Amino acid sequence: MNTITRKANRILIFSCLILAFSCTKNNFETTINSASSEVLKSDESKKYKERYRPQFHFSPEKKWMNDPNGLVYHKGVYHLFYQYYPEDIVWGPMHWGHATSPDLINWKSEKIALYPDQNGLIFSGSAVIDTQNSSGLGSIQNPPMIAIFTYHDMDGEKAGKTDYQTQGLAYSLDEGKSWKKYSQNPIIKNPGIKDFRDPKVFWNAETKLWNMTLVAGDRAQFYTSKNLIQWNFESEFGSNVGAHGGVWECPDLFKLKVNGTNKEKWVLLISINPGAPNGGSGTQYFIGDYDGKRFTTDQKDIKWVDYGTDNYAGVTYNNTPNGERVFIGWMSNWSYARNTPTKNWRSAMTLPRTLALTETNGVYNLQSQVVKQLKSSEKVAFERDKMTIENDKPKTFTYALLNQSKIDFKAKNEDLKLVFSNDVKDSLVVYYDAQLKSFTLDRRNSGQVKFEKSFGAQSQNTKTPLLQSKTIHYQIFLDWSSIELFLGGGTYSFTAQIFPNQPYTKLSISSKNDQCLKEFSISKINSIW
Repeated sequence: MNTITRKANRILIFSCLILAFSCTKNNFETTINSASSEVLKSDESKKYKERYRPQFHFSPEKKWMNDPNGLVYHKGVYHLFYQYYPEDIVWGPMHWGHATSPDLINWKSEKIALYPDQNGLIFSGSAVIDTQNSSGLGSIQNPPMIAIFTYHDMDGEKAGKTDYQTQGLAYSLDEGKSWKKYSQNPIIKNPGIKDFRDPKVFWNAETKLWNMTLVAGDRAQFYTSKNLIQWNFESEFGSNVGAHGGVWECPDLFKLKVNGTNKEKWVLLISINPGAPNGGSGTQYFIGDYDGKRFTTDQKDIKWVDYGTDNYAGVTYNNTPNGERVFIGWMSNWSYARNTPTKNWRSAMTLPRTLALTETNGVYNLQSQVVKQLKSSEKVAFERDKMTIENDKPKTFTYALLNQSKIDFKAKNEDLKLVFSNDVKDSLVVYYDAQLKSFTLDRRNSGQVKFEKSFGAQSQNTKTPLLQSKTIHYQIFLDWSSIELFLGGGTYSFTAQIFPNQPYTKLSISSKNDQCLKEFSISKINSIW
């Protein structure tokens, strides 16, 4: 390269920097440059680079996936099992797929764990480590990993029977690599209930018994066991409380400390389809007390884990190394899960989230935040300690990797509007209304929305009365086909799928009142593939 060319290049670079941070009276636009900021084009021939393939969320290498199952940590490895159909990208005879991770972020696909057998398909369930070998299926030196799941007899269902779902057991002596079904399955027979499924099992240190929660029609049931094989029915809960717009599914029961205190409460998760506040599938929760046999609550209102459209069937990890309660949900909705515009594979999981419990004036609420492990995958592309937004004068950021980023900032508890867009005029709008204490996520013009009527039929609006502080913390995680947004330290979360015709490359922020955004940053999140 000659001297003249070098000088010309320096002048060009300097001019670009000036342009990138220029301001005008009517608009502020920042172009965020990155060494790898070229727009990634779709290439259906490259594994994990297909159009809409999430880059930092788990998705199966190919074919159909739904509910997370068997979330358990063992010997430095997080195991994620999931509902899987290996023959097509639509729901079919269910297996348990399997993936592993050292950190909940970087995943490795493993071979299929559980296949259908003479008892039926393999529906949802859970996994535990039988450390004392109470089941007798392993040893103290090599404790078995136990999976307890629902068998679904398709022939029985077609014949009009009500007892076509039972509970089965399988065990692994090589840390989940291979599995053997219990010879006397099913371990819990059906008492004549049409929907009798989704067992979540855990060790109760207070009662020294294994506990199980499963759903039975419109309620949860609780069982206890000494050995994971023989189970005793104890009680049921929920027929007259909570949301009942659809069938109850995928329960979970665990204890959490109330933040900042030594007080403990029990949390019961129940997924429901349909009947969620923004349509279709969603997960509600109850805060109460549990004595090892019965769950009770004085909760009157209906509370939801997530207020977006695409967080369903979520459950939490057993046996975490530090006792954290880590939650993963299926990032889809039964209203349109079979129709989303992907090829080769279908659906993904939410980012793993740490759950916490808060108390305000005697009212308990669940909070969720993305696990801290994701931080190591983030690289700041743009940041400012303070940034002013003048009344009705938007600030716009142009960043080629916006669809693979985290946006993080704090703002006054006042109106705020964010618009994600691209060159083909797709737009995803999120809006906080301080006066109405409500939050709206509008994907009606976000890209491909016509594959199913309800997907882009209306904007999603949620009341947010718990946002009372003067400052609200916003955290937004944008992947190739999803948005996860957390308000107020996870007091509210919103998860939604999106399918833009081209990646979003612009973010516009505006307010009806002057705003000062603090600790503002946009970070690239590295691909886990």
